[in-house]
Amino acid sequence: MTYSTPIVKARFLFRPNRFIALVELDGETVTVHVKNTGRCKELLPAGATVYLAAAANPERKTPYDLVAVEKVRPDGTALFINMDSQAPNAIAAEYLPVSGLFDGNTTYRREVTHGASRFDFAMDAPDNPTAYLEVKGCTLEREGIAYFPDAPTERGVKHIKELTALANAGHPAYILFVTQMKGVTELRPNDETHPAFGEALREAKDAGVKVLAVDCVVETAPTPDGTLTLSVTADKPIPVIL
Repeated sequence: MTYSTPIVKARFLFRPNRFIALVELDGETVTVHVKNTGRCKELLPAGATVYLAAAANPERKTPYDLVAVEKVRPDGTALFINMDSQAPNAIAAEYLPVSGLFDGNTTYRREVTHGASRFDFAMDAPDNPTAYLEVKGCTLEREGIAYFPDAPTERGVKHIKELTALANAGHPAYILFVTQMKGVTELRPNDETHPAFGEALREAKDAGVKVLAVDCVVETAPTPDGTLTLSVTADKPIPVIL
């Protein structure tokens, strides 16, 4: 996926609450919307280089969305991370038809209700039962390993249990972790932060839910007007270690 509005670089200053941040842009302090309501403490230390997408509505109170960051690792190298929590479903929508996971005749539906549950994707193929898939975006990295979640997520546990129930009822069920960066070798449940999530994920796998992860290429390109474009593309499957 490619952002449809111009991208600019800024310096992160402070996050008064989970919805907004103050950044330094062209020597001025600007209030921007943060497109991730998670804690993101590892991603947003003071002084971090961040990337802002211009708001589609120029009259909006916050003129930019904070969507990406350069995370400086302990060895001094930078990891370019897309931290937009709305991006993973769009990334998955581009990835799934070319992933090789499903038959070429598969059709994909988004935001599908089944019983009392709502799933990110449903996949229909001739002579096969409908498959259901949930997408989770991952932005937490430590020493080359991606972890999910970065904060306790009862909603995430609920989603996994719904997938487990589907698998137990005979439906193909999947969870796809979209790791919004390159440079990680595997993904693990963050048992330290939310043990119940890891437990639910292991139970889901035992029930037949397919647990998958894919990394992403996150890159910018210059434009003639001096701004940037930003694209995030699912790239290579990475192992999920449970």
